[in-house]
Amino acid sequence: MTRREDCRAPRIVGASRPMRDVLEIVGRVARTRSTVLIQGETGTGKELIARAIHAASPRAVKSFVPVDCSALAEGVLESELFGHVKGAFTGAVIDKRGLFETAHAGTCFLDEIGEVTPCVQAKLLRVLQEHEIKRVGGTDSVGVDVRVIAATNRDLGALIDGGQFREDLFYRLSVVTLQIPPLRDRREDIPPLAEHFLRVYASANGRRVAEIAPEAMALLVAYDWPGNIRELQHAIERAVALTTASVVRPDDLPPKFAATARGEDVPGSALSLRGVVTRHVNHVLREAHWNKKLAAQLLGVHRRTLYRLTKRYGISLSERDHHHA
Repeated sequence: MTRREDCRAPRIVGASRPMRDVLEIVGRVARTRSTVLIQGETGTGKELIARAIHAASPRAVKSFVPVDCSALAEGVLESELFGHVKGAFTGAVIDKRGLFETAHAGTCFLDEIGEVTPCVQAKLLRVLQEHEIKRVGGTDSVGVDVRVIAATNRDLGALIDGGQFREDLFYRLSVVTLQIPPLRDRREDIPPLAEHFLRVYASANGRRVAEIAPEAMALLVAYDWPGNIRELQHAIERAVALTTASVVRPDDLPPKFAATARGEDVPGSALSLRGVVTRHVNHVLREAHWNKKLAAQLLGVHRRTLYRLTKRYGISLSERDHHHA
């Protein structure tokens, strides 16, 4: 799947140390012409990072052209990327510019680069080395000035060892490599991400859903999120659509979370609701250095709600009690 669009500066939600490290590199590499390889599990936001690089670069006024390399058959992908001349194949009734020409002076984002066939890999290498393309069926070279950002959720090293990916192309693509951490390794980003999606979907659907109950947030934080940010996004969208209150509660979350609230075993979290809430509130209290007002703000609740939670789940608000525990 391909589309042409201008890139607006995306909002990247997350202040965890792993994401701060990623964004620091984004800021430094954006000003260069270097190719970038973004690696990470499905749903971690690789395209968002690519857009951030483009938006902070001198190319921001030009097009950001994303290409999903896994969604197109080899012949179609080749024609989309490099264009074709009239008569190159059945149905080629006119000359067509490819996406590299479309992205001239801008950025081309090649998503799922690990799915590209050897034939297309060879042509991509030519783009990176010679800064020119040949349209399918054509003989003339066309110069292109394109910054390439590629992304993959696959182990390209293993693909190279298996003869499925060109080592020379890998080195050309990975001048700068960014590893996007999975959501389970940046759990402190889950509450702001969840609240961001809550605002987005409440507004889009005209729903007056204003907050996520601490018990529900604790379940979100404890879960391992194999689908990463995309899975969290869908969970919040579902909760906003189904809740009958102004607050998202555990029962509004997908069934696996409701099962945890009932004390049943759930993939991704072996804790009961009591254990999840206790761990989350204790973590927030430590982050707030035992300042109750700040802890309530970090939890997104009124201070009275914090006191109610700590009383209900037997959580001490005293730093001294935790040191002696």
